[in-house]
Amino acid sequence: MSESKGALIAKSVQKHAGRAKEKLLQNLGKVDRTLDDIFEEHLQNFNRQHQQATRLQKEFNNYIRCIRAVQTASKSLMEAITEVYESGWSGHDLLYVQAQNMEMLWQDFSHKLGDQVLIPLNTYTNQFPEVRKKVEKRGRKLVDYDSQRHSFQNLQANAAKRRDDVKVTKGREQLEEAKRTYEVLNSELHDELPALYDSRVLFYVHNLQTLFSAEQLFHSESSKVFAELEAITDKLATECQRGSYTKRANNHALPAQNGNPPAPTDTVQSEYFIHYTILYATLY
Repeated sequence: MSESKGALIAKSVQKHAGRAKEKLLQNLGKVDRTLDDIFEEHLQNFNRQHQQATRLQKEFNNYIRCIRAVQTASKSLMEAITEVYESGWSGHDLLYVQAQNMEMLWQDFSHKLGDQVLIPLNTYTNQFPEVRKKVEKRGRKLVDYDSQRHSFQNLQANAAKRRDDVKVTKGREQLEEAKRTYEVLNSELHDELPALYDSRVLFYVHNLQTLFSAEQLFHSESSKVFAELEAITDKLATECQRGSYTKRANNHALPAQNGNPPAPTDTVQSEYFIHYTILYATLY
């Protein structure tokens, strides 16, 4: 078992070393490389599409986090407003109902953004890493194919001198195997990359329509709630101006200053005058 594992490791190291050597020779211009301009165009489109989708996913995740934070803040604010709006004030019950309506609108809005916009966007972007792995594998198999092609060319050049048909036959088989593996992946990606690129239009149409529709409905309905809340406070303002909620002070006699009794009123003085008039008439 250990020998088999060691052999696999040695084979893997040899393969990586061969690819590194082939890339170095290609970069130095010592050997040619197989070019595919059509595939390179597909790859550029794929890279741009992947980058744009990843950014949209990142920004939308941040947007939903902010929406949920505002949702929590809105709920706390409405609770504080219903607390300060006293039960004896006009429209107290209506204000509580509208506060509940606002909370329900936030919940529905947040739910739609998460389920109908974010989840499909995540599904869309999750397909790119798998395609990326296939593109990278195709690149490795292309290097293997070029390496086998150059090795076979060297064998053919030396065969005229040494006439080693066994090595030439084996080299041809290895070349055909490398070519077949590369061409299968290359053909699949020639179909998959354009199809994936074309799918972006229909996906974004549906995804953005859902987003904008949810936004429009939320803001439209929430504006109605705030219009009702404004009407409630307008009515309270009108009643307040009429003095409906004014706390009037009671009239009480002021205490005497410096310990002196208060001066008698006109009524008391009249009673004193009548009393002394009757007393004077009786005596005289």
